[in-house]
Amino acid sequence: MKTARQAKINYLQPDWAIGQPVAMGFTTRHGGVSRAPFNSLNLGLNTNDPEAHVETNRAAVARAFDLPPHLLLTVRQVHGSNILAVTEPNFDLAHFQKVESDAIVTNQPGILMGVLVADCYPVILYDPKVSAAGVVHAGWKGAAAGLIGQTVQAMQDLFGCRPEQMKAAIGPGIGAHKYEVDRPVRDAFRQGSGQWSRIAEETRLGHWLLDLKMSCLLQLEQAGIARASVDVVQECTCCHKEKFFSHRRDQGQTGRQMGFVLLK
Repeated sequence: MKTARQAKINYLQPDWAIGQPVAMGFTTRHGGVSRAPFNSLNLGLNTNDPEAHVETNRAAVARAFDLPPHLLLTVRQVHGSNILAVTEPNFDLAHFQKVESDAIVTNQPGILMGVLVADCYPVILYDPKVSAAGVVHAGWKGAAAGLIGQTVQAMQDLFGCRPEQMKAAIGPGIGAHKYEVDRPVRDAFRQGSGQWSRIAEETRLGHWLLDLKMSCLLQLEQAGIARASVDVVQECTCCHKEKFFSHRRDQGQTGRQMGFVLLK
């Protein structure tokens, strides 16, 4: 993963994306106009940051990639398993902000689609052979529901993607050493995507440290995407206050970074 710069926007770019007809990566908290505790590139509208600041930041990201602000596509994330598919040209994207979804897929160029996070993991999916991409918001509920694998399957069904030729990237999220969970989370994974013994370590009775990053990696592997085709951001959002927003570290008073994809 390399640090890239577009206009005033710094972001983390997957190594395999270099030279591809696509812009993608993960923003940091730098480059915007928001003030503490949302400083400075807060892209989340569902925060206590003044909406004018957030809209200015979102416009800056869009314009960094030579797009008007209305072509930045985000949705209302609800920690569910709905997938929004954009399969035809659409130049009125504002209404999608009210659509409840935690993943977006498209084969349409010129749309900057993103998921917003502040400890959950943003996951990018890309098939260079058919020019289709997806972004996934993987919190514990989405991971337990197997949302990553469902999104890969949706890309296969809709666009003819093949997992063996797909690429993926896992963005910054909270590390297992900072993420303690309880029995309801364990039960959700056991009933859903599984792999509990490989992603959790018990610390005391009824409490575990959960490795969401490992859950994402295992789901990509199960979906058929080779580990060598997956790039991963190693930093923990909770530990790197100078670089990332973190909901748990800042007790909810924080901004949102974005995992994004733009097919050119």
